[in-house]
Amino acid sequence: MNDLETAKTLLTQRELTLIIVKNGETLYETKSHRISGFLNAMDECGVKLENAAVADKIVGKAVALLCVCSGISGVYAETLSVKAKDFFEKHGIVVEWRELVDNILNDTKVDVCPFEKEAANITNPKKAYDRFRLLQQKLRGCR
Repeated sequence: MNDLETAKTLLTQRELTLIIVKNGETLYETKSHRISGFLNAMDECGVKLENAAVADKIVGKAVALLCVCSGISGVYAETLSVKAKDFFEKHGIVVEWRELVDNILNDTKVDVCPFEKEAANITNPKKAYDRFRLLQQKLRGCR
């Protein structure tokens, strides 16, 4: 079984929101929601993420930017946005999904996710991490 298949299987079996697998080994897994899981994976794993496979519950352009920045080789999303799909394809990353949607919505499902709004203005994946961490801190301050 390849890394992407392993990640897909473990995502469901372990009831996770995100899992990252490389060479058959789990590099990172979480049940946390939103983009924080991937940001934490980048902090904990760093360059080890290069050529790893990701399985995630929800993937929009924000996560796609982080995947490209990290050198991820393949992604499976239970829910994938069209913008993320296009971004992965543009960058040569294998992508699979269960459901394709126009937009990733916020918690209340009445507006687009704030990270997706921020991602819309980012073209350079290397700048995504800092912008998303800053937005995350700003949003935590509002709670």
